[in-house]
Parts: sequence; C-alpha cells; structure tokens
Amino acid sequence: MKKVEAIVRPHLLDAVRTALQELEVIGMTISEVQGYGRQRGHTETYRGAGIERTESGSLWLKKPGKMRWEYRSPKEKLFLSDGKDAWFYLPGDRQVRRTSVRKLDDLRSPLGFLLGKTRLEKELEGLSVAPDVAPLAPGNTVLRGVPKAMADRIREVILEITPEHRIARIQFEEVDEAVTEYRFDGQKENAMIADQRFRFEVPPGVEVIEGEFGP
Repeated sequence: MKKVEAIVRPHLLDAVRTALQELEVIGMTISEVQGYGRQRGHTETYRGAGIERTESGSLWLKKPGKMRWEYRSPKEKLFLSDGKDAWFYLPGDRQVRRTSVRKLDDLRSPLGFLLGKTRLEKELEGLSVAPDVAPLAPGNTVLRGVPKAMADRIREVILEITPEHRIARIQFEEVDEAVTEYRFDGQKENAMIADQRFRFEVPPGVEVIEGEFGP
C-alpha cells in the first residue's frame, strides 16, 4: 500500500475524484486549506478592434474572495477586492470606482477561476482538451469550453493548467473576435499575506464613484 498526497485546485477536484474511482482507487481523504494566499506575476493582453494592448504586474489572491491586482506597465493602476467590495483606481486620478463583488461574477473575469469559485463542468459546455492549441510550456494541459450563460458574448474560453494544477493562462474569445488573454508566472503558493494588503484606503481628495466598472 502506498500513500499519495496531492494539492488539487477546488474546481478540478470532481474530475480527479472521478478519475480515481475509474481506477478503483479508494480511501480518499479531502482537506481544505485556507488562511494563506498565492502570489504570481501576470500579463494581460487584449486584441480587438484593430488594436493590441499588453499590461503586466503582480497579483495576490487569498480566500475568501480577496484579490490585489497591481498593474505596473505601461501605466500603473490597481484593481482590488476585499471579499465584499471591489475597487478600481488609477494613481493620480481624482476618482476611484467601487462596486459589489457580486456584480463581478462575469465569466470574462479570471477571479472565479483563480480562487476556485467556478466549477468548470458547470460553467463550460463541451469542456475538453484542446490539442490544436500550443501550451506555453511542455507538460501543460490546454482545455477549452463554451460558456453556457454567455454564449451570446463569449465564443470560447481557453484554460492552460500546469502539472502542479496551477492556472498558467486564461483566454477569452468574444463573438466579435476580440481576445483577452491572461498569463501567470512566478507563482508562489501558501505565501503569508496580511489582510491589510486587500484593503483600499481612499486617498485624500479622491471621490468615490459607485457603479460597475464597465466591460
């Protein structure tokens, strides 16, 4: 008898469990790990309407629903979620936008995938391996699916998973052929991240605008 320990992202757990059952593996114990966060570098690229825009920075994640997304290039900006409210701020602006996290449950946002809040089999129709899409690194697995709830807006979602079950890439292709791609590297698991990092303090003289951030 051998004991095998593995760290599996929540949204992949059902698929792993099914595969183990098919192999007649029994005695599976599941424990949820919380209280620690993940840090990773990220690059976001948008292609559409005759333009291409690439932005990069750092991303911190912590359950439940906390995120700090710092863009550094080509222009500094901050997207932050404390689990209840989400904030979008451009340093030097006299305004900051705030909205409820509940209004960000848009499939085009990578937040649900990265925090394990989205069940792929439930959200994506025809979820399958995409052999025609080259992975960023050898050994990674590329998946594709069609969003059930947003088929009128999103044509396809591409997910690239590393052998360590980390998300290396998320790509959204919209029906108008616009493509938004997120790439993640330099990932650090179980990093000690203080809750203070996920709190936004409104700078003096900055107006808070309530409402959605837009598409």
